[in-house]
Amino acid sequence: MNAAPADQIRLLDVQALDVRLSQLAHRRDALPEHAEIESLNKDHTQLRDLLVAATTEEGDCAREQTKAEQDVDQVRQRAVRDQQRLDSGAVTSPKDLENLQREIASLAKRQGDLEDVVLEVMERRESAQERVAELTERVGSVQGKIDDATARRDAALEEIEGEIATVTKEREVVAASVPADLLALYDKLRAKEGGVGAARLYQRRCEGCRLELNITEVNEVRAAAPDAIVRCENCRRILVRTSESGL
Repeated sequence: MNAAPADQIRLLDVQALDVRLSQLAHRRDALPEHAEIESLNKDHTQLRDLLVAATTEEGDCAREQTKAEQDVDQVRQRAVRDQQRLDSGAVTSPKDLENLQREIASLAKRQGDLEDVVLEVMERRESAQERVAELTERVGSVQGKIDDATARRDAALEEIEGEIATVTKEREVVAASVPADLLALYDKLRAKEGGVGAARLYQRRCEGCRLELNITEVNEVRAAAPDAIVRCENCRRILVRTSESGL
């Protein structure tokens, strides 16, 4: 394959633009905000799970408190009725009076026990409410950090994508001036050789593999016609000659 020296030089321009596009893509994918957001989302999910558990516990305590207070109220009402019967004088039988007094005493103890249960449940509910408030605040704080990191990431992505679009257009213009067969060979090599399909020969060193040509290789390159497409014997990339090749 042959190509004018000027076309080969333009191939280096295409290569430089492709390298820039690769760098921009890497920068886009490696933005620190990506890892930051991922870590924050994990924290947010964990906190949300804890908040759901705490909210569920608070709800359970609320229902348990309501039930316990209803039990206390039922016992209190029954004790009031018994006390009213006792005070009314309607019960005259000594045995019935004794049973009624015994029941009133039992209800008083039962009421005391149930009120202790209510207090214990109230304490647990208060603790759960405090936990819900704490976790709600923490979830909100982490969400704020996520929003901030997301805004920073989106701004950085917008800038990078804009630069990628500019470089891509420039690449299209430069590539259009390179012969199709030379560009096809370059693209094939670039895909195979880690993104570098053409390299400059600088001071007898291939800038693709960074290896210096031996004397035999130098003589072969020196003897090649100016429009000949020369390949590096080490990395097989297209080797572009310039005034600084050291030939």
